[in-house]
Amino acid sequence: MVKDDESMATAAPRAPVTGERKIRNDLEICLPKPWIAAASKTAIRDNSGVERNHINNDNLARALVAPDVDNPEGTAGHENNGMSVLQQHVAFFDKNKDGIIHPWDTYFDLLFPIYIERIHKAKHGSDTATYDTEGRFMPVNLENVFSKYGLTEPDKLTFAEVWRVTEACRLPFDFVGWFLAKSEWLVLYFLAKDEQGFLTKEAARKCFDGSLFEDHAKMNKGGVEKNE
Repeated sequence: MVKDDESMATAAPRAPVTGERKIRNDLEICLPKPWIAAASKTAIRDNSGVERNHINNDNLARALVAPDVDNPEGTAGHENNGMSVLQQHVAFFDKNKDGIIHPWDTYFDLLFPIYIERIHKAKHGSDTATYDTEGRFMPVNLENVFSKYGLTEPDKLTFAEVWRVTEACRLPFDFVGWFLAKSEWLVLYFLAKDEQGFLTKEAARKCFDGSLFEDHAKMNKGGVEKNE
């Protein structure tokens, strides 16, 4: 569960780098936006004409939760366990909770173990910058992905639009980043696309905080139990 003070936290207890590299959390006060009301949630109309709640400090990097305009406190019922959002993204695969993801813990062919505490060092270029360099979540960058490229349906991406996201984020000569970004987004698309072939913003958001993997594990477990 998300406590009242966690949705705006910029440091995660189990990610020391987020405390060492502090960020300012007063920019909305020092650099006010005239279209944002004083309340933390304000009804606004987006580019597609859909009325939404606005999350205050949408430019603020969040250490513990992954909010968007529809989920201003992040994923309901998802425990952050003091981890940064990037740590939460991979923690599902740490089966024995020792802080290390071994090659045999995942469905992917890892060549070496991953240490969750230092996962921020694995951040690559040519990404959407939805994680910052310390593993915090940047709500505004997730929103921008879907507002810029989700042109067929609001808050949804087709396969072609997912491809365009990865093309638009490419940095010069960043061959490893190009490959990793495409791999991650295409795996997400095929894992989470709906019956109409769309990747929804909600599925992407829940991938960033790892709760998507928990949901799929529960669904798979339920399917197995029904077949027994």
